[in-house]
Amino acid sequence: MTPTLLVLGGARSGKSRYAQGRIEALPVGSSGRLAYLATAQAFDAEMAERIALHRDDRGPRWITVEEPVDLAAAICRAASDADAVLIDCLTLWLSNLMLADRDLDGPIADLRAVLAAPPCPLVLVSNEVGLGIVPDNALARRFRDEAGRLNQAVAATVDEVQFLAAGLPLKLK
Repeated sequence: MTPTLLVLGGARSGKSRYAQGRIEALPVGSSGRLAYLATAQAFDAEMAERIALHRDDRGPRWITVEEPVDLAAAICRAASDADAVLIDCLTLWLSNLMLADRDLDGPIADLRAVLAAPPCPLVLVSNEVGLGIVPDNALARRFRDEAGRLNQAVAATVDEVQFLAAGLPLKLK
């Protein structure tokens, strides 16, 4: 069985570092190559710097695939070049879909289909945004609600779920 892992947590909880460590510890195939599927878009200098720091943190065995919207297809493409794929992150992907006024049900169903029959080991990172205050505007409340639904759908599909707080993992599934 091909393992799938969802790593949840709040901002600066250690999600990405934990996910990278878990995927680097996998016994991978002959190429030893790992794919980092990035959903972030650099709309400003600060985000461009964050992306560059994440890229620099990974070693030469990593290939980077950037895909802000068509996640399911990008996972399959990345898996054709690597032995395992790290997707970081689902909440940025969701915000990309929402900002483009795209349908959410179809892409989420496509993602769940890939997760149900993964082409290789997959580790997904997502923010838990439902633990804070109720947002003060309709778009932020919709995003919080949709992120919660997305996390539930993915958690129901993957083999393992870890929640990170203060850099410490808590196994949920």
